[in-house]
Amino acid sequence: MPKLLNFTELDKVYLVCGKTDLRKGIDGLATIIQDQFDLNPFSPALFLFCGTRKDRFKAIYWEGDGFVLLYKRYESGHLQWPRTAVEVRQLTNQQLKWLLTGLTIEPSVHRVRPGNIY
Repeated sequence: MPKLLNFTELDKVYLVCGKTDLRKGIDGLATIIQDQFDLNPFSPALFLFCGTRKDRFKAIYWEGDGFVLLYKRYESGHLQWPRTAVEVRQLTNQQLKWLLTGLTIEPSVHRVRPGNIY
């Protein structure tokens, strides 16, 4: 019986920053992982991809005997997907939860103006 993917038990989660052509299937996404980022798509890791529209994403995961392809489209709201560079980032489980609930994974910068220190 196949097991369901539990996001809280993942060892590694990689987010492919920027835009990915979501018309690609498992083979195309696995090729991006291997060729552009020199990572092993057969490793026990979840790889996340976002297209032009920020209300949907795809993910692939190797379960040992085959790939799982995940596709999610949000009916309201959108993802706070990093768009600044063509890179891959490793996420913590907390960052994954933030991303999937529409929060940003980018660190916030708090600036205090001189004279406004309590």
